[in-house]
Amino acid sequence: MLIFGASLLLLDTACGGALFKVKPVVELPPLTGTVKSASAGGVMLKVAPLLTDEESHELFEANLPLAGVLPLRIEVEHESGVPVDLRSARFRLRDGDSKEWRLLSPKQAISRILKTNDVYVYNPSSRKQFEVEFAAYALDLKAPMSSTDRRRQGFLFFQTPTKEPVASPRGLILVGERLPQPVEIVLN
Repeated sequence: MLIFGASLLLLDTACGGALFKVKPVVELPPLTGTVKSASAGGVMLKVAPLLTDEESHELFEANLPLAGVLPLRIEVEHESGVPVDLRSARFRLRDGDSKEWRLLSPKQAISRILKTNDVYVYNPSSRKQFEVEFAAYALDLKAPMSSTDRRRQGFLFFQTPTKEPVASPRGLILVGERLPQPVEIVLN
């Protein structure tokens, strides 16, 4: 009976933690370095350099590029007094071969990560905790931006066209549509 109780306690402890230890959002490094940007219609879009595998692993404790997920760190800056409704904004990413990369919600990105890492059995509360921590990094596109909300930053997650691991993508172009004016940024 003692062995059964100890086994149950160990199993509960093993399944009770987070699936991946996501770094708290307050520790997100500032946008620096070779930031790409474009401005149109009172909105400035900035894109940080692509994360390396190590940086991705440091933030999310998961190798997103291995899962075929490219995290793009975006900053939207509101330059005019007119409110900007980001709910209707659409972001597309295409590569040098004119292939479209699919924009993923944080939940879809998590599903790709779990599938790639062969994680099929887990505590549901652990997954929910991972979803909350991971989604905190996503760019909020649900709330409109006003003159009081001048800057918003976060990640957009894109899946490779073939669902293969991200391998040195070239000729990436981010397109922002349904903003006051369309914006296009050549990333590399």
